[in-house]
Amino acid sequence: MSRIVREPYAVVYKEMSAFKDVYGGAGGSVFVECMRIAPEGNKARRAIVFSHPVGGGSFLPLVTALAKAGHDVLYVNPRYRGNDSALIMEKCVADLGAAIRDAKTRFGYESIILGGWSGGGSLSLFYQDQAERPTLTHTPAGDAYDLTAMTFPKADGIMLLAAHISRAVTLTEWMDPSISDEARPFERDPALNIYDPACPVQPPYDAAFVERFRAAQIARNRRITAWVKDELAAIRASDTPNAERAFVVHGTMADVRWTDPTQDPSDRRPYECYLGTPRIANDGPVGLARFTTLRSWLSQWSYEDTNATGLGNAARITCPVLVINNTADLACTPSHARRLFDAVGHDRKTYVDVVGADHYYVERPDLLPVAVAACDEWLAGV
Repeated sequence: MSRIVREPYAVVYKEMSAFKDVYGGAGGSVFVECMRIAPEGNKARRAIVFSHPVGGGSFLPLVTALAKAGHDVLYVNPRYRGNDSALIMEKCVADLGAAIRDAKTRFGYESIILGGWSGGGSLSLFYQDQAERPTLTHTPAGDAYDLTAMTFPKADGIMLLAAHISRAVTLTEWMDPSISDEARPFERDPALNIYDPACPVQPPYDAAFVERFRAAQIARNRRITAWVKDELAAIRASDTPNAERAFVVHGTMADVRWTDPTQDPSDRRPYECYLGTPRIANDGPVGLARFTTLRSWLSQWSYEDTNATGLGNAARITCPVLVINNTADLACTPSHARRLFDAVGHDRKTYVDVVGADHYYVERPDLLPVAVAACDEWLAGV
């Protein structure tokens, strides 16, 4: 096992914007915090580049394990490091592209593999989709942001590691459909409140209830989206067209998978989620989209407006793809891995189950070598 070194560095580039959506820093400059984790003295021609919309994964067990196995690994924190309240997915793509361009110049890498762990999976797919076939000139909110005018080096492959489909789909599948009025989020319909003992349907749920539950989740996402668009229209018609609005979304961890282990069955522990007890996490301070903004909602959380669709992006890319599913994952369940694998529109794809592994490999560090071996085998053929 190689001795690794961690080398923090920054990528700074210019970007003019009509308004500021990150805290601090000089106007017109974007700061992308990066870390190179690599075997000491290594002169690799290939790097595995991880990124996540909110960053913060440079010390993930799998990231470190891949470096110890002999790979150069880069971790890219987009400008929204640690705070996704105003996050724009298109800008995350731009930041990742800037970091990859820099890595090729700074370190001389000739080949890039995207490491899409968890929420980084859909970002990797979105990036590669735009690198291969740039099409976007505006964000979903209608703000000018021209990805077609930027240079995005194409990756030579993507590893989707314990990844979910997208932030928008994941949020929607976790939204509490018993909330019908966002202005009264704690007045909930007992017929759809799976945490209320008075709910007339108890697990295991029948197919009809699940279908109604899922439809109500999508309907709630659409209601919020409609309100967001109305608010944006009013703002743009005002004398401050670049203004923003922040808002809170309650009830974002109410998935039938958490209360009924027969839904999307796996080796995960029942009645838990990666944030702890689902009923508590449903309204806890760290839930998905708990605090967000109008433009950000449309870019990362809107079920039908986001460009980071995961499945749609996967269908258009041409590079080889590895999908690894951790069978005891409390965050990304097996159907997400399977749907991602099935969505890839070519046959240069590989699917691997790491049996018994949790989302972070914290509970089962003994399974890290299994995951690394799967990556090594796949990388040897790319």
